[in-house]
Amino acid sequence: MATSKLNLNLIDTATPPIPEATDWLSAYDGRLGPVLNLSQAVPGDPPPLVFLEKIGLAASTTEATQYGDIFGDDRLRTAYAANCSSLFKAPIDFEEVAITAGCNQAFFVSIMALAAAGDAILLPVPWYFNHKMTLDMLGIEARPLPLHAENGFLPDVQDAAELIDNSVKAIVLVTPNNPTGAVYPSGLIEAFFNLAHEKGIKLILDETYRDFLIDDAAPHGLFKDRRWQDTLVSLYSFSKSYAIPGHRLGALTASRKVLREVGKILDCVQICPARAAQISLPWAMANLGDWRAEINAQIAERAAAFRKALAHHPAWKIEQIGAYFAYVRHPFSDVSGARVAEWLAGSCGVLALPGSYFGPSQDQYLRFAFANVSCRTIEQLPTRLEAFSRAASDTCAN
Repeated sequence: MATSKLNLNLIDTATPPIPEATDWLSAYDGRLGPVLNLSQAVPGDPPPLVFLEKIGLAASTTEATQYGDIFGDDRLRTAYAANCSSLFKAPIDFEEVAITAGCNQAFFVSIMALAAAGDAILLPVPWYFNHKMTLDMLGIEARPLPLHAENGFLPDVQDAAELIDNSVKAIVLVTPNNPTGAVYPSGLIEAFFNLAHEKGIKLILDETYRDFLIDDAAPHGLFKDRRWQDTLVSLYSFSKSYAIPGHRLGALTASRKVLREVGKILDCVQICPARAAQISLPWAMANLGDWRAEINAQIAERAAAFRKALAHHPAWKIEQIGAYFAYVRHPFSDVSGARVAEWLAGSCGVLALPGSYFGPSQDQYLRFAFANVSCRTIEQLPTRLEAFSRAASDTCAN
């Protein structure tokens, strides 16, 4: 009897890296204190109790048990469109917004709407690993756009232009960036928008961490440009901004033409987004501004604490740091980032992700997600790195 075969594109897709890295902690014996998990970009503080209570009340209603609109509840779409219109000082209609099961799904359905197997998407390196996984499993080429530490890991428009041919259907930018933390200047974002429009392709702008910028100014002016509907697909995460990742809610803003095609995919993979948090989020968007500002101030303090902690160990060089992440060059030039990260987890209980998870030529880096831990936790890093340096020296000597 013939054995049925699985999808080779899926087989060739990397396995989810977070569980693999977490397994490294099993070797840690606790000698230096509790685990310092700086691996995953999850909100470090819960949402306000009043918001959780509203979600709970919404979950107990008949409305929450029923199917909603494929594109999300009108009230949430309207509230988000109004929020974006206010931020970007440009009119955005609720019919140009779709609510998705997290920003990862927003990216997935955007790619499916814009490209097919055999096409290519321009993806800056280092990249967010789920973006690369998505392209691989769909049989779409992830065409690397190399970024460089000496330029703050900012993408270069001319480099991108030279990589675009007829097979490229979109450019992906993530700002604030995962994994480097880099915040792209508005002029750079607009230059990539102009390039995409000139080439007749889309610019997918993943703004998952947009709300964690201290500056209240709009991060770009693309929605003021009348061409945005021809070129821009903007992605967002309620999960991150409102500390509800378990409720899996994101948003996609694009032209009605793009959303018509996205709707076909959403109808097949989710029917509608989960209802309880959707019902409650319009209230949160209108009432939790002070809480959001407090969270941003705390994250800024954590970034400062991380800089201070690494200053004790200048061999560990912060190449870039931003709203959620620090991208750090480790001091072991002849050792892979994965090996360093595994040693660090097993010997000192500090979990960071190796640069190799984020693309080729990244072995000298580790990504630290500092936003989800307290300053007191971050202040333990110098002691842990000192112990690690001693352990690594002993290992190399043997």
